[in-house]
Amino acid sequence: MLAKTLLCLSAALSTASAFGLPDFGQFAVDSGLALTGLNAIALGNSLGNLKGSCNLGTLKFRQEWRTLSPAQRKNYISAVKCLQAKPSILPPGTSAGSKSLFDDFVYVHLVQTVNIHLTGNFFTWHRYFIHAYEKRLQECGYNGNLPYWEWGYDVNSPRDSPVFDGSDTSLGSDGAAIPHQGLQLTFPGASAPTIFAPGTGGGCVFKGPFKGMTVHLGPVVMPIYGSPNTTSAVDPTADNPRCLKRDLNPSIAKQWTSFRNTTELILYKTNIATFQGELTGDPRTSSNQVGVHGGGHFTIAGDPGADPFISPGDPAFYLHHGQVDRVYWIWQMLDFQNRQNLFGTNTFLDFPPSANTTVDDLINIAPLIGGIPKIKDLMSTVGGTPFCYVYI
Repeated sequence: MLAKTLLCLSAALSTASAFGLPDFGQFAVDSGLALTGLNAIALGNSLGNLKGSCNLGTLKFRQEWRTLSPAQRKNYISAVKCLQAKPSILPPGTSAGSKSLFDDFVYVHLVQTVNIHLTGNFFTWHRYFIHAYEKRLQECGYNGNLPYWEWGYDVNSPRDSPVFDGSDTSLGSDGAAIPHQGLQLTFPGASAPTIFAPGTGGGCVFKGPFKGMTVHLGPVVMPIYGSPNTTSAVDPTADNPRCLKRDLNPSIAKQWTSFRNTTELILYKTNIATFQGELTGDPRTSSNQVGVHGGGHFTIAGDPGADPFISPGDPAFYLHHGQVDRVYWIWQMLDFQNRQNLFGTNTFLDFPPSANTTVDDLINIAPLIGGIPKIKDLMSTVGGTPFCYVYI
């Protein structure tokens, strides 16, 4: 492990120095080379901030999905299916729709949604949430660390991505192609819906490891394609069985999740309010209604992917949020000492009005994982308790 760490550091520093940060050329930004350089600098800076039990011998590396070997991807997929086969650990009577440990993650996200989006705890809550998922996968026999999906590689054709190509080493295919109109989404602060081009699917996932998967929870605010309205189950926590649907959307991907989108976000948004606002589409600090966070979700779309309450019901959620966490990690590690603060309150767009989020606030996602840490203990991925990981 030490040899691997040192090799990674050597490669990172040599790559970063070659670019002369932060003055990247257009080709470097658009091709992803600039983002690779920023990742390299973040890696080098992370190794200089190892704390507590996090050291060169314990440090874990999270990789992009396509860099995993076929055997590693199959190992990951097998662990996800293991979670879907394990019984729920929620207290009896909590949710009839939570049929498995996998569904328990959806339930916890569902019931906390309005307190974890466009709030001060958005980054750290989701960082801890995907960490808990990673731990549960490892209990199910997964031998690696949580992978991420680099959106920029796949903006021209998400359905051909190794994440979604329907092979036995993917997370399943696009939805079956059915004629349909695009999403019409009314974003916070907007007076009229934004109309998107339709994606390339719309129906049930028809190929790959998650063909035939059943979604149980929700919907809560599922967009109705071709309409500004949404639909909801009478009881979103009840068992509402239906197929996993996707509507992979290159139009949304190209507009919102390109290498340029991500790189300029990291380079030019230098405080937490503007960085978080641009990433999440917060109308208080940004005119960007979607951001790379929403862009990734609506590139996947479908059911449950387009419903912000239950989007963890699509196995691709965790690779998408791995990338969100990676972007946050890079941004933090470019100026680590000055990027440990928060922006926002404890409610969605501060509605209803609530206290400002502080680093002493707690993150509680029980029973998914033991421990209820303070936000200040989740600000660094190399702080030792509970995290010790970087992205490569």
